[in-house]
Amino acid sequence: MQFRIPEEVTKVSGGLRSAGYESYLVGGCVRDLLIGREPKDWDVTTNATPNEIQKVFPESFYENDYGTVGVKTGSSDSRTEIIEVTPYRLESEYSDRRRPDTVKFGTSLPEDLARRDFTVNAIALDEAKGQIVDPYEGQKDIKDRMLRTVGDPDERFNEDALRMIRAVRLVAELGFGIDGVTATAIHQNSKYLRHVSRERIRDELVRILKSDRPMEALLLCNQLNILEYIVPDLIRGIGIEQNQAHSYDVFEHNLRTMQHAADKGWGFDVRLAGLYHDISKPETRRWSDEKKDWTFHGHDVVGSRVTKKALEELHFSRETIEKVTKLVRWHMFFSDPDQVTLSAVRRIITNVGTENISDLLKLRVCDRIGTGRPKEQPFRLRKYMAMVDQALRDPISVAMLKTDGSRIIEKFDEKPGPKIGFLLHALLEEVLDDPQRNTEDYLDNRTEELLKLPETELKKLGEAGKKAREAKEDEEVRQIMEKHHVC
Repeated sequence: MQFRIPEEVTKVSGGLRSAGYESYLVGGCVRDLLIGREPKDWDVTTNATPNEIQKVFPESFYENDYGTVGVKTGSSDSRTEIIEVTPYRLESEYSDRRRPDTVKFGTSLPEDLARRDFTVNAIALDEAKGQIVDPYEGQKDIKDRMLRTVGDPDERFNEDALRMIRAVRLVAELGFGIDGVTATAIHQNSKYLRHVSRERIRDELVRILKSDRPMEALLLCNQLNILEYIVPDLIRGIGIEQNQAHSYDVFEHNLRTMQHAADKGWGFDVRLAGLYHDISKPETRRWSDEKKDWTFHGHDVVGSRVTKKALEELHFSRETIEKVTKLVRWHMFFSDPDQVTLSAVRRIITNVGTENISDLLKLRVCDRIGTGRPKEQPFRLRKYMAMVDQALRDPISVAMLKTDGSRIIEKFDEKPGPKIGFLLHALLEEVLDDPQRNTEDYLDNRTEELLKLPETELKKLGEAGKKAREAKEDEEVRQIMEKHHVC
């Protein structure tokens, strides 16, 4: 079989063979090649020891307990800049269900493949010969789109409990199913996830949310009894009925909001905020006799605190925690364009940050779809988006000029007064006609000419400049409205 494999990879694998060692591509990269996906990274396994690998590749490093050597290729592509080469391994007991107690280097490929997690990851490829080694029928499972453990699933999950979440992550990334025996073992062994570090769980959650099917994956996590070890706060929303504006309970609404962000291809922060945005509706739900419906007053405020605590426990970066917490806190912003003012819009921008306002609007779109409403951008929301664009744009004013009143007063020995205002507006009109005129030299020369005019004439020019500014403002606003289809 022929595959497209980068030259950097074949040089590393071929270099090992030239030095007298065995060499195979292994794991996820082989699986992806067989599926027809482009691998994100490349792994090579060999019967050489770490020291022997480094002798073959002087430009390499060895900094872990598992024998993996990073070979520097000089590639500018991050996927092939470092090729990881790992000796065949034999692993001992996993007494903490997180990592092997000891790692011993094996002597054969079958020994190495026997220790791997799923059959689809236990396939090796000799790319030079086009030969595939597949002792556990991983190719068949790829064809059947099924995840199955190598050997006894109880043993595999007892060795490393994170493999249970990894199975769901592969479902999200590959669109595979999990075979019945493996799924039953996950459900029965889920309690061992309490031994896994929150950082490792976070990394799997990140990959789930970045996939195309995060909702499917987290629903599966709930069915397999492992969601409580990943996003436990979500579970509180199961069966929590909402008000008449919603078609789903709180749990499904959060998932659908997150999924719409994935469907749109929007960034990780919006997806994570979608997952948590209504996380505190269960504890803030109250029945209103007046409305004859449920209310959730303050769920955004309480939810931002819950989100912050949860993301801290998962050891997300400070930047991610701060941004997602802000998105959750302000996702209920008032958006009725018939009542909201530009100053109110500016306050929201100040609260969430100019750099985050776009994602806040995306979260509102996802939130709307998550309720079960078919239209993601009704007129009201489009009008609000237009107001945000107005608030964000630089206003047209004399402040745009490369001169100002203080400079004119000092440079031309003028007295403060209305005359300076007329002059600046007259200059602004000229700059609006030709922005290249907005230089200190041109404006100084033109100022000197205009100051020779009678004040009545200068006033006329200034008033004409004001009208030109207002016309320019109106045109920019019209273009913004047209952009959002709210003309």
